[in-house]
Amino acid sequence: MAAFFETYQILDYVNAFWVGGLICALVQILLDRTQMMPGRVMVLLVVSGAVLGFLNLFEPLREFAGAGVSVPLLGFGNTLWNGVKEAVKEHGFLGVFMGGFTASAVGISAALIFGYLSALIFEPKMKK
Repeated sequence: MAAFFETYQILDYVNAFWVGGLICALVQILLDRTQMMPGRVMVLLVVSGAVLGFLNLFEPLREFAGAGVSVPLLGFGNTLWNGVKEAVKEHGFLGVFMGGFTASAVGISAALIFGYLSALIFEPKMKK
């Protein structure tokens, strides 16, 4: 048991928990107190992650909070930003259009596959 605590410091988990919780609480406040629809809030999170990556603020935040910041949609936005940045270095202007797709292909494919499998296992219903 002592080896577990030496390998993984408890403070890392605490930081991930409170930063992720703060992000989720801020999103919930946006949903409850404004007229913003959930789709727009999700886009705001993705764009915020890309902007934080552009400003070189995402990596220090990720080092501090780990999954607390990289699992919400901020992490997806940062992944898109990093993909575009690398593709532009390699392919020039064309990388603007292909970088995000290349960087996020695995995550998007997994979401589609697991969504399809869930639809096969459970009985999907339309909202009335």
